[in-house]
Amino acid sequence: MKLDEAMKTRRSIRGFQDKPVPRELIEDVIALANRAPSSMNTQPWHLHVLTGKPLEMVREGNSSRMLGGVPPVREIVDHGAYEGPHRDRQVEIAKQLFAAMGIAREDKEMRQDWVMRGFRQFDAPVSIVVTFDKSLDGGTIAHFDLGAVTYGLVLAAWSRGLGAVINGQGIMQSPVVREHAQIPENEVIMTCVALGWPDEEFSANAVVSTRREVNEVASFVGFDD
Repeated sequence: MKLDEAMKTRRSIRGFQDKPVPRELIEDVIALANRAPSSMNTQPWHLHVLTGKPLEMVREGNSSRMLGGVPPVREIVDHGAYEGPHRDRQVEIAKQLFAAMGIAREDKEMRQDWVMRGFRQFDAPVSIVVTFDKSLDGGTIAHFDLGAVTYGLVLAAWSRGLGAVINGQGIMQSPVVREHAQIPENEVIMTCVALGWPDEEFSANAVVSTRREVNEVASFVGFDD
């Protein structure tokens, strides 16, 4: 798949086939993503790839804690509630997804089930937990670098026929993730990526988020009109 085709067609996949992903294919995806740029070539990322029983333990731990009312425990500073245009775009994609899945606004049970899917890593066969060296904590440059490698992961996966979604919900109970992914104490958990073969019959997988036009996101200085 050509780069421009992958970038234009890639979308977040939230429903997966019950089918394992070969380790060799995941290693191929990671090798591509590992070419991501980083500040002064620091390459601060670590990728912890889970499947099978360890991933099931993460799902169970996340779900039981959230349903039990345990507040989220994240290792990076949360931005809090979105406001203004950011909130508008958040609501827009939620409406698209709920419409695709036939979830009514007043259906609290179905809405909660949808939220819990995120804590279950969307029932994907693979989860890649993205971390960085704790020695680099306290700034945002490492966060920027991890954004690059994480986009590389989802793009490389898509180019190989896999689907993925960047899943902040999946690490909201970070102690659970750290335990079962065997993440060292000198690393900070940033996010995770749910990955697997897309389920083409899962309605939400067809949802494509809208994007702003170039003139809305970019300004040009010094160019001839």
